[in-house]
Amino acid sequence: MSYYCGVNLDEILNFVAVTESIATAGQPTEVQLRELRICGFEAIVNLGLLDPRYCLSNEADTVAELGMEYHAIPVDFHMPTQSDFDRFRTTLRGLQGRKVLVHCAMNYRVACFMALYGEAELGWTREQADAQMKRLWEPNAVWAQFMTDLRNSLPSSD
Repeated sequence: MSYYCGVNLDEILNFVAVTESIATAGQPTEVQLRELRICGFEAIVNLGLLDPRYCLSNEADTVAELGMEYHAIPVDFHMPTQSDFDRFRTTLRGLQGRKVLVHCAMNYRVACFMALYGEAELGWTREQADAQMKRLWEPNAVWAQFMTDLRNSLPSSD
């Protein structure tokens, strides 16, 4: 899937168009945030830690200045929790029908969360979810266990 808006969004680190309204990526630059706005994105969800080594120092302000909604859900890469995923799921549910970019530093956290979200909310099979996730990476032991644990406890989307 590709978004055409006169801007090459594929230049954003690990950019993936997941659905017509949801895309994922690694950390975008300020210029790329502006390009996302040009392409009609209305919200940014950041799962990365708010650490200047890995993120923009003023991303929330930049996003607000561009007229987009910003949601920070910092997920510790070494210790993701069900609470993190629950916040993510609630946030994306609240943004339904809007064009959203979900990002972290490399799009690894996001790939796992999107796989789980796809199964729980978008009707994806386990195979579809895993294929989407593995476009970017093969989860390490921490994330593989997290995925197993959450899949065993996820309620359906009813």
